Amino acid sequence: MSTEPLFHMIAGATRPVAPFSHAVETDGFVFLTGQMPDSPETPGVLPDGIEAQTRNTMTNLATILAGLGLGLEHVVQVRIYLTEFKRDYAAMNAVYRTYFPADRLPARTCIGTTGLAYDALIEIDMVARRP
Repeated sequence: MSTEPLFHMIAGATRPVAPFSHAVETDGFVFLTGQMPDSPETPGVLPDGIEAQTRNTMTNLATILAGLGLGLEHVVQVRIYLTEFKRDYAAMNAVYRTYFPADRLPARTCIGTTGLAYDALIEIDMVARRP
């Protein structure tokens, strides 16, 4: 049974810098827009280094999930974009793996890209599924 999509803007999440929703939900799936490593308090200001940027990005995604009554345990797919793929892949992975238990790892793609907004080193988007 198909339902009309729900478009979500989450209080306390980073404010979009372009015309998009934080998440769109349809048929039990929740598609989270790619998040950057800035924070709601300091939009456009990024921490130094891939480790801090990965933590901030994951925090931003967790905030959106929490605003929808979900958590990282509901994530089924992740896409990661890195501007310095060869340099930052291992360090990003070291931080990323702390967010998911080894027996519940979502499907994942990691893509090297030439540039992101704010000169960020990382952007991550996710798909979650309601239980």
